[in-house]
Amino acid sequence: MNKWLDSLSAAWSGVITHKLRSSLTMLGIVIGITAVIALMSIGRGVEAEIISQIESLGSNVVFITPGWTTEEEAWAAGGSAQTLTQEDAEAIAEQVPSVSSMAPVLASNLQLIVGGENVRAQVFGVTPEHMQVNNLEIAHGAFFTEYDYQRGAKVAVLGSDVKETLFGDADPIGQQMWMGGIVVRVIGVLESKEAMEGSPNDNIFIPLTTFQQTVYQPRTAQGDHVVHYITLTVSDQEQGDYVIDEITELLRSRHQLAANADDDFEIISMEEIIETVSEITGTIAIFLGAIAGISLLVGGVGVMNIMLVSVTERRREIGILKALGATGRDIWTQFLMEAAFLTLVGGIIGIALGWAVSYFVSSVGQIPSVVTADIVILAVSVSVGIGLFFGFYPAWQASRLNPIEALRSE
Repeated sequence: MNKWLDSLSAAWSGVITHKLRSSLTMLGIVIGITAVIALMSIGRGVEAEIISQIESLGSNVVFITPGWTTEEEAWAAGGSAQTLTQEDAEAIAEQVPSVSSMAPVLASNLQLIVGGENVRAQVFGVTPEHMQVNNLEIAHGAFFTEYDYQRGAKVAVLGSDVKETLFGDADPIGQQMWMGGIVVRVIGVLESKEAMEGSPNDNIFIPLTTFQQTVYQPRTAQGDHVVHYITLTVSDQEQGDYVIDEITELLRSRHQLAANADDDFEIISMEEIIETVSEITGTIAIFLGAIAGISLLVGGVGVMNIMLVSVTERRREIGILKALGATGRDIWTQFLMEAAFLTLVGGIIGIALGWAVSYFVSSVGQIPSVVTADIVILAVSVSVGIGLFFGFYPAWQASRLNPIEALRSE
């Protein structure tokens, strides 16, 4: 124990005695650790932000979209493949257990006119359950009711951005606007959601029955009412896989698909989306950390280089220590501890600077960042590991010096 304390004391003396050299040794490690902490924390922050936005839609949500129509045909985006119907949605709601809410959707891009404002926006024909299924909230007014839906009322609920564009600061509730070829009355404005793909901020919602009666209503050859996609919620999230299997079997039967035929629809759960996003963003975070790790590698080479110079400069000191009875192992331990100590201190400084950089980027650049314990532990471990790895050879060189030749050196 005393030998370890003596080696640690000698290492500390070596660091303090050569302040400039020690500072230069730590500089590369500080820069490397700062880059690792900053980039990985930003990567984690972006991952957390994206997942948070997705989860705001509801973790128990399942999406059903049209899929491949034929082997030769490309993916039919936006519901252009007419493989889902309102009758499919009704069948799922009636026959599949654990489905709590169902919301078929039909959409079109329509011209909107209010006074001198003339814009185009995506208009969605939906059921009253759409708000609950998609976790939407009303900021002003109300969503349309089952009564409005059944009678095909010409009413509309606006996304927050559409409201700002068409009405500015004015209260839109009760106001009328041209939508395509009809006049609708605004009855509600949705709470703004953070911008992301599928955000309702730029959209308008009207009863599906109104959409079918006044905009357009595509039908299948069998006369069923085509919808662009279906959203549903599962009452028990643990039953998610079972529900998806049941829906798949039901839709294949309704669409009369052969046993060896591919599905003409796609079912995606919110849980699957979150897992995919986590994998992608996690890989990106690791990739960013690996890029920053290159600077750590360069810093490690700098540690080895300066430690070799230190061994050369301190040959006489090493000779005196050996003459006083220090073994090669004692010398090796002292120089190895010195390298580890320098990189540890550099790592701690780098963590502080990396934290500061990530906080600055988050506050000024509006890019979220999250510094987690595992990132800090990884950074400290890597910095000490680099010190031990790149300090091993210089320490070994110092331990092998001949004491007589070392004492003769100037």
